[in-house]
Amino acid sequence: MNDPGFVSILIPAVGGQGGGVLSEWIVEAALADGHVAHGTSIPGVAQRTGSTTYYVEVFSAEAAEPTVSLYPVPGALDVLLAPELLEVGRMIELGFPSPARTTIIASTHRLFSIQEKTAVGDAIYPTERLIEAARQFSRELHAFDALALAREHRTEVNAILLGALAGSGVAPIREDAYRDAIRAKGVQVDANLRGFDLGIGLARRHAAPDATATNGAAHAPTPEAGNDPRLAALPEAVRAIARQALSRLLDYQDARYAERYLERLRAFADGDVEVAQHVARYLALWMTYEDAIRVADLKTRAARFARIRGEAHAPGAVVEVTDYLKPDLDEIYGILPYALVAPFARWAERRWPHGRPTMAQHVRTTTVLGYLRIWLLARFRAIRPVSYRAHQEHARIDAWLAAVRRCSGWDAGVAREVAHAGQLVKGYGDVRRRMMAHLDRLLAATLAAAERASREGADYSEARRLAREYRTLVLSGPDGEVKAEALATSV
Repeated sequence: MNDPGFVSILIPAVGGQGGGVLSEWIVEAALADGHVAHGTSIPGVAQRTGSTTYYVEVFSAEAAEPTVSLYPVPGALDVLLAPELLEVGRMIELGFPSPARTTIIASTHRLFSIQEKTAVGDAIYPTERLIEAARQFSRELHAFDALALAREHRTEVNAILLGALAGSGVAPIREDAYRDAIRAKGVQVDANLRGFDLGIGLARRHAAPDATATNGAAHAPTPEAGNDPRLAALPEAVRAIARQALSRLLDYQDARYAERYLERLRAFADGDVEVAQHVARYLALWMTYEDAIRVADLKTRAARFARIRGEAHAPGAVVEVTDYLKPDLDEIYGILPYALVAPFARWAERRWPHGRPTMAQHVRTTTVLGYLRIWLLARFRAIRPVSYRAHQEHARIDAWLAAVRRCSGWDAGVAREVAHAGQLVKGYGDVRRRMMAHLDRLLAATLAAAERASREGADYSEARRLAREYRTLVLSGPDGEVKAEALATSV
């Protein structure tokens, strides 16, 4: 393992990322270049509920009968080649890379783990910490958003990583040998060669890590709010949030709707800055709740079909898209005018108090009838402001904002916690109804505790503690929700 002609390469991958093809390219390139090489794989379950790793060893041509290993030795790894950033953290946890020996080549985009996606609160592992850990446990680090680059240049992440491996010079394999291996596979040759050359350039420039890298998902362009003069009255710390919110609100509804957001926000412009920040963020998210109209709008945008065709890598082929929808009764009548469906909605709540029936549907949005069905649903956007769902959502928004204003008159700390409680508003169907009920309980219990403190001339520490602890418990998961309910009833 200390032979200067020996290189060990570990590729940890999530299912479908092309880790197997990447390892085969390396082995075939090494063999074509006259080296001794072998590769093994330990298959797991996709979506990171199990580990999927590929291990390659390359020996110098002079190695007569080398002793090979089927698995890397912790601390003695030469190259960690990661198609996704969290995989770097997983390998560091297992002890494979070392700062004295390992070159880490990684894409900084994220595919969120099951634990990150199912958590009620913000459980996304910080990208900055992963990149810092990669720096600490590597001799040399090459990190860049390979997914965004692959989409921009119509290539693949694994081809870019192969190029970065070649450009780093860690493995004793000629660049042309890698290119020959790509050609020998005979799959998307031009696109993969394009990605390979891109990766070489990135490694040679020793690209700095992008701490703000995202998952690289393509989004449809939204109207720009720019330096809106209406934001001048807001504190500087709030302005950046409001600017992004306006773009989101314009895309969601219209200019009048965005103005309604600003009117609500201006009431907090002269108060505590942290309160205003919380209100600006959670109000924007709440006012752009994803109803059936929004889902239909996003599913029928040209940018979405262009992205799907690009990902399919099937130029000239017919691409069929089937959308699996499962709206519940609330989501169906929620898009209709309030005056029309309110009596039915009240009956439905009495008839099904613990959750409304759902209607599973499979809609082929690449057919004329399927597309028109979803497209017509998106046109309900015009009547969204008078819909039953809008009436319910905005009534709750006003109640939350009224509670924040009331608490601001008592204590800034309590107002901050109540404003931060807007974080609880999330989810669909039964989950959303449950979270709304938690918000109602939090507001009622906190206001009661603050009123009691005001009457008795005491400090507001109990009200602050109650709101903070209730929110934290709910965001911790189902067990925490039960404890939160008990906490509220004890007040």
